[in-house]
Amino acid sequence: MPSLTRAEAAERAATIDVESYEIDLDLTDPAGSFLSRTTVRFTATPGSSTFADLEPAELVAATLNGSPIDPATLADKRLPLTGLAAANELVVEARMRYSNDCEGLHRYVDPSDKRTYLYANLFLDAARKVFACFDQPDLKAPYTLRVTAAPEWTVAANGEVARSADGRWEFVQTAPLATYFVSLLAGPYHVARDEHAGLPLAIYARQSLAEHLDAEAAELFEITKQCLDRYAELFEIPYPFGHYQQAFVPEFNAGAMENPGLVTFRDEFIYESAVTDSERAMRANVIAHEMAHMWFGDLVTMTWWDDLWLNESFAEYMGSRITAEATRFSGAWTSFAVGRKSWGLRADQRPSTHPVAPSRVDDTELALLNFDGISYAKGACVLKQLVAFLGDEAFLSGVNAHFGAHRFGNATLADLLDALTTASGRDLSAWAEAWLRTAQVNVLRTEVSLADDGTYAEVAVVQTAHEQYPVLRPHRLALGVYDRAADGTVGRRELIEVDLPAGVERTVLPELTGAPAADLLLLNDGDLGYAKIRLDDASLANVPMMLPLLGDSLARAVIWSAIIDAVKDGERPVAELVTLVLAALPMETEVVVVEDVLAMTRNLVDRYATPETRPAALELLAQACDRLLTVAEAGGSQQLAAARALIASTVDTARIRGWLSDEGAPEGLAVDAELRWLILYRLVKLGAAAEAEIEAEYARDRTATGERFSLRCRAALPTAEAKAAAWHKIIADADGTSARMAEAAAAGFWQPEQTALTDPYVARYFAEMPEMFRVRGGIGAEVISISLYPSFAVAESTRDLAAGLLAEPDLNATLRRTVIDSDDDMRKALLARG
Repeated sequence: MPSLTRAEAAERAATIDVESYEIDLDLTDPAGSFLSRTTVRFTATPGSSTFADLEPAELVAATLNGSPIDPATLADKRLPLTGLAAANELVVEARMRYSNDCEGLHRYVDPSDKRTYLYANLFLDAARKVFACFDQPDLKAPYTLRVTAAPEWTVAANGEVARSADGRWEFVQTAPLATYFVSLLAGPYHVARDEHAGLPLAIYARQSLAEHLDAEAAELFEITKQCLDRYAELFEIPYPFGHYQQAFVPEFNAGAMENPGLVTFRDEFIYESAVTDSERAMRANVIAHEMAHMWFGDLVTMTWWDDLWLNESFAEYMGSRITAEATRFSGAWTSFAVGRKSWGLRADQRPSTHPVAPSRVDDTELALLNFDGISYAKGACVLKQLVAFLGDEAFLSGVNAHFGAHRFGNATLADLLDALTTASGRDLSAWAEAWLRTAQVNVLRTEVSLADDGTYAEVAVVQTAHEQYPVLRPHRLALGVYDRAADGTVGRRELIEVDLPAGVERTVLPELTGAPAADLLLLNDGDLGYAKIRLDDASLANVPMMLPLLGDSLARAVIWSAIIDAVKDGERPVAELVTLVLAALPMETEVVVVEDVLAMTRNLVDRYATPETRPAALELLAQACDRLLTVAEAGGSQQLAAARALIASTVDTARIRGWLSDEGAPEGLAVDAELRWLILYRLVKLGAAAEAEIEAEYARDRTATGERFSLRCRAALPTAEAKAAAWHKIIADADGTSARMAEAAAAGFWQPEQTALTDPYVARYFAEMPEMFRVRGGIGAEVISISLYPSFAVAESTRDLAAGLLAEPDLNATLRRTVIDSDDDMRKALLARG
């Protein structure tokens, strides 16, 4: 099917203007398909032609201005519309398919109780799978929705309920929405309700999660109210969509989706087992992020996907900001620094890097590729710098003017920059060119020379750029000067504001000339800047003894990120990182730092360490986790984080098997369903548990979470039969295995301990993945292709196979990007091993 191009969208938008949609859905046959009747009213240039988007199982009938349209004219999911009048009415009746890939109207049967649940997710161009439409972001219109469903079901949508009786639900007309924001859910959902300042609130989840939703509802409502209040303080236009509902739905393929009035989240956010405070903080951040979209994206929508940053960069920035300012999770910027920002830096250094705001995105297939760490995390970092550059008052003034000018409409980068320029009095064209229109990341290093008396002769910041992207950007950041006192404590002597001009490679800091040499110079202290940071040699040598003593968690996060990035680049050996983890991490008090450092280090050990050195590195990681367990509070987040990481690192199978029967488990540690699955998964990978134990555990935990874990464990079994069965589910069983279940199997398939067993599948990945993309699509296919990449087959032969696939001229764009980026990771792993 051809992807909608930018040119086609512009031509259609110049031809028609959509006035309204009326959608009537009959969901009374949930096991098969559903009926969709759509009436679209639109104006057009008289005599012109265009097309509607539609992907039915069967087109029953269609009329344009009362005249029938031959169903046979539907081709490539496009229904031609010719001889348009000034005012038009298109009526389409179709039978539509339920989906199992979270695109369109997703159908899910809960393994706990066999109840059926439906929800719509129409991102990015999946509206055509539910109703006939003009599926592009700049043809916004109000929607009136009517749904027929089982009488015992609950149905919810973007709009508030107008009336409901005997399974017939009618909703009030919405404000103008882009097609990809239209949503609904239907099924025997459990609901919790509240209200805030007259605004109705609701939270939905499956019946099997009712007990857990009720336990979490107070915190979810509290965070929602706190975020609503803070946004009301910052934005002049109040929340504009009538009611605020949040639905936690099964098999969701992203974190969440910002449908106005009915935000959808993956239901793993309704916790069934113990979680850490950092996981709760992440959930709060996602709530704040999606709420930001009510203004950035929903109220004012990008005209086309090349301005995606107007949605995601702003929501990413506001999500962390509002979480830090309005909720109990005041350390949100530390979480951002060690996690989200690292994601952005990784994406920005890959061959597929692109500008935050590319000059053009030619079609929707390419638009999907830009939903990455650049559009989210790098964009948020850029905005953080912009706020510092303009001042918060000018920034918010410009944003509010932008909302007012384009309320319920569409806008572009130029529109926002005009508003910010007017509000601040600053010309932002050079800033936008440097930070929004150019790709890749700069490296900032401190360069130090000492005088004979031990004072600084000169301290300079040196900026370099990638050879293919030779842009030296303006940076505003800070340098922290730290000393270690005689009593062993560490204090910051001074914080120096540093402005690096555009185009300048070396900037001297005169404030430090003649000052006593510090034990640690921390560039980008406070994490205001977006760049790769490198410490000077003396500071790097002092990190092991000073890092645990720094009182500021954000400063510690900056140091950890800089060191891990240097290891990824092959500048420092992975063994050095593992040694630092053992020495410094057991004293870390911020759980998100513990979790992310352990996860990133483990990933590097699995790929960068050789088969000969990996066992020793894992043993050191296990020792670090044991030290963390020793000092962690019983039942606390640190203990849980350390236990999870120990399970993932240890080869002492007898020890962790004992935890399954409460033998030898740390005091206070709840060995609940999730921890049991993590233990079993590790035992399976090491050949210490078999199929029978997986089935027994699934019988014990026959839930959606248990189903995913059981598939992952079965894919990890070290037998030829298990690998063959998992491969079939992932590659060839798109009808029987949902995208989320295939993702679970893909996540368990490759194991560093099983490279000999899985070696035959390395070539099969490159041979068979194109076919998988022909039967699966969207985010689900992308995640599967990444998870299933043979990352542990670190060899030049793997790179040769990648090169062969990339030579195919008609390769799916998403798969091409997966292979390009994963092959670059392989290149780095080979360099590190060498």
